[in-house]
Amino acid sequence: MTASLTMAGRSIRLSRRNLDLVIMAIMLPVLMMALFVYVFGGAIGHVESYVDYVVPGILVLCTGYGASSTSMAVADDMKKGVIDRFRSMPVSSFAVLTGHVTASVARNAVATSAVVLVALLMGFRPSVSIVSWVLALGLLLLYVLALSWLAAGFGVIARTVESASLLGFFMLFIPYLSSAFVPVDTMPAVLRVVSEHQPITPVIETVRALLTGQPATSGWLALAWSGGLLVAAFGWATWLFSRINRR
Repeated sequence: MTASLTMAGRSIRLSRRNLDLVIMAIMLPVLMMALFVYVFGGAIGHVESYVDYVVPGILVLCTGYGASSTSMAVADDMKKGVIDRFRSMPVSSFAVLTGHVTASVARNAVATSAVVLVALLMGFRPSVSIVSWVLALGLLLLYVLALSWLAAGFGVIARTVESASLLGFFMLFIPYLSSAFVPVDTMPAVLRVVSEHQPITPVIETVRALLTGQPATSGWLALAWSGGLLVAAFGWATWLFSRINRR
């Protein structure tokens, strides 16, 4: 636990020093939300209040931007020889990766707060209880952890920092094939099948239901997808890191 906290502090300090990534992780989701609300929102007539509809999707999209930088941070450590230094110290592979994942969660917390504040300025008015907010944020936290561990695994296997960013590209692209921006039933048949059978759609639908006071019918499915992905990604990333360290 001490080693994990130390590595978490190190990763957070590195994030503070790399301000361009932090600013990008905050500004890009905000700009995307402004683009969809003010540019495309007027042309979408399938929902009553588009800002209320799109904010949950932007929050999930925001987690992808934050997690993708985790893969680059891990790859940077792997290629600069920092891991070789850690290998000579009594530091577990779990602690090293936990530090990067903790920094990812911290970045996502800041970015999520910025998105919610800007959304409120745009007219987002969730009239739900504090319990619904806690449940929605808890699900987002679980999803962030799952994506961050998956990104850490990508960072371990990436040959360069640039390739790590490409490996994380799908985490930024998949939300566009979900119900983040338009209802699933407005999509062509093939895309509708893809959207309905991927993990991001139930997560978005559950967060949207919790923040708009609707029944969260996809809640258990969202938990199953996020929890399963977290367990698989955690096991895969730590196994990869331990295997490389034994070489």
